[in-house]
Amino acid sequence: MPHPTRRPGERPVRRLGALLVASLLAGACSGGPTGAPGAGVGHTASSGPPSAVRTASSGPPGAVRTASSVPPGAAPTVLLGVDVPFLTALVAHNQRTLEIVHLSEGRLVDPELRTLAAAVAATEADELRTACTWLRAAGRPTSGGHDHHGHADAADLARLREAAPADVDRVLRTVLAEHQRAAADLARAHRAVGGSAPVRALADRVARSRTAQAELLAAGAVR
Repeated sequence: MPHPTRRPGERPVRRLGALLVASLLAGACSGGPTGAPGAGVGHTASSGPPSAVRTASSGPPGAVRTASSVPPGAAPTVLLGVDVPFLTALVAHNQRTLEIVHLSEGRLVDPELRTLAAAVAATEADELRTACTWLRAAGRPTSGGHDHHGHADAADLARLREAAPADVDRVLRTVLAEHQRAAADLARAHRAVGGSAPVRALADRVARSRTAQAELLAAGAVR
């Protein structure tokens, strides 16, 4: 992602964070895939871990809220065979993201990182509702397992849970950046094999947003 021109003395992470949050909100309003407004909300609350429910419904103070990310009618009329494994993996991936954000709630020092985490949680909660809605409409299960080995696995969650106050920001950046890179890889793989147009559009949005988020998180970790 190209870095914007900086004014003297301005922190690059501050401007990048503002740009990324703006892009997340713009994407939510301008349209990627979704189900009908409000569809699947009950299922999302029951299918994810308790931390996912709390993050999606309330979020940390000052959480960025997104509108339904795509207008009604954009849902696929039929899911192709390659769509199902992508959507079930995305469900698991986004549930894990919400769990990661919840583990850092109230503990982050950097206000820009808090804003970014809230924006990520709001966007992924919306995607989670969309994926569950599409899968249920097709008569498919919304869970199928996803291997988190090497990115946000149980050991990484334990590191974040047990991190000392001075280390929480750094650990979150590391864990979430790797997790978002894996999500971008998953989405790019789906784009390469095809699938229905609405699911491809969702995969494209996921690939672009997660790549930008991972770069931003990594930049903040080394500044």
